Amino acid sequence: MPMQPKTIAIVDDDASMLKGIERLLGAYGFITKAFTSAEAFLNLEAAASVDCLLLDIHLSGMSGIELRRHLSASGCRLPVIFMTAFDDEATRAKAQQAGCVAYLHKPFVANLLIGAIEKAAL
Repeated sequence: MPMQPKTIAIVDDDASMLKGIERLLGAYGFITKAFTSAEAFLNLEAAASVDCLLLDIHLSGMSGIELRRHLSASGCRLPVIFMTAFDDEATRAKAQQAGCVAYLHKPFVANLLIGAIEKAAL
């Protein structure tokens, strides 16, 4: 029996990055749901219908780390991959403390993202 394609939620407030990641994941056979803010992701209660969350840390409004903490506090065990263009030791430590299966520095190569998703969404 063929496996169902995995659904990946992407939260990033950079429209070009969001579109690029959607195209990349689509080419690898993933279904994507794109959100431009943490609030939009929460408003649609998307966590229940996805297999993995690809989450930018530095969002306008609620940050990616705040969203992760909110999801964890509500009992959600959705695997999270954090991504950021502003990599430093403090941000990396906060991301790891919030709980993530991977941490990617933008721009990242496709195989790192796909490998992290395959690890997280299995």
